[in-house]
Amino acid sequence: MTEKTRQTLLKGNLPLADTKESEEDMVLNLSLRPKKLAEFVGHKEIVENLKISIQATKQRKEPLEHILLSGPPGLGKTSLAHIIAHEMSTKITATSGPAIERAGDLIGILTNLEKGDILFIDEIHRLSKVVEEFLYPAMESFQIDFVIDKGPYAKTIKFNLKPFTLVGATTRTGLLAAPLRGRFGIFYNLDFYSTDDLAKIIKHSAKILGVAIDDEAALEIARRSRGTPRVANRLLRRIRDYAQVAGLAQVTLSVATKSLEDLGIDKAGLDEFDRKVLKLILETYSGGPVGVESVAASLNEEVDTVADTVEPYLLKAGYLKRTSRGRVATKQAYEHFGKKYEKQEELFEK
Repeated sequence: MTEKTRQTLLKGNLPLADTKESEEDMVLNLSLRPKKLAEFVGHKEIVENLKISIQATKQRKEPLEHILLSGPPGLGKTSLAHIIAHEMSTKITATSGPAIERAGDLIGILTNLEKGDILFIDEIHRLSKVVEEFLYPAMESFQIDFVIDKGPYAKTIKFNLKPFTLVGATTRTGLLAAPLRGRFGIFYNLDFYSTDDLAKIIKHSAKILGVAIDDEAALEIARRSRGTPRVANRLLRRIRDYAQVAGLAQVTLSVATKSLEDLGIDKAGLDEFDRKVLKLILETYSGGPVGVESVAASLNEEVDTVADTVEPYLLKAGYLKRTSRGRVATKQAYEHFGKKYEKQEELFEK
């Protein structure tokens, strides 16, 4: 964690979806994750296709093809990887792109995999070029080549691996090199959840946490969860705290609404940081167009925080649009803050 991010966390200005979880939250989040495909809510087409692929490979007694999962943070990529391992009755080894600094780190991981095991690499687009190229023969022919000694005594040794399945997760598919992307046999893109699906997740999580919640309260939390299960579960836990301290036996619509307002989550699901980004574009840059680098610099934030955490939902929800000249606030953004909409020039936007 950078010093800038740490200071931002202390000030409480990071968006809800980006805040680092406490140890308690991480344990709870693991317990709230679905264990089987039958428990996974939403993405019906992905679930059905996965069921077919898993059933077919189990009948052939082969490892599953390499899978690439893409989409914004918090939509269930990690959960799906663990579910796949459970459904295949195999072991999963989880790591992340930035954690594998050298090819030697990857050798140790790959040589410890048994037949059919799952290797899950989160943020796979952040693998270094050397490690990425070392991964190609491992994915394609289950072999790795490593060099021993140097100069005229250098020798290449080929090591055979046991067939495994690589599950890669990325929030930025466009940053994946074409050779790496081409070696995946199965591609799934996870999109934001509908309100009804999020309400189901909230009801299920509330049952696990031992929280009584009515349907209206679950729907209200779902509407303000940015289409993201991770955010929905986090909001539910905070509302659970509010109800517990207030001595309430059940989370009702009024309890949920009051709690969400105290947390700074408005009716559109925007938090303080979302509103800062939109207000900056509307007021300082007259609605845009403005580059994401300028937005991040004006807010004293990192570009990745704005691009990976805030932008995807604002674009999906229709508050921003991306043009060749930069980000532009939409009519919906003006209306959200009660400002008069002034049509932006569309010159060079296409």
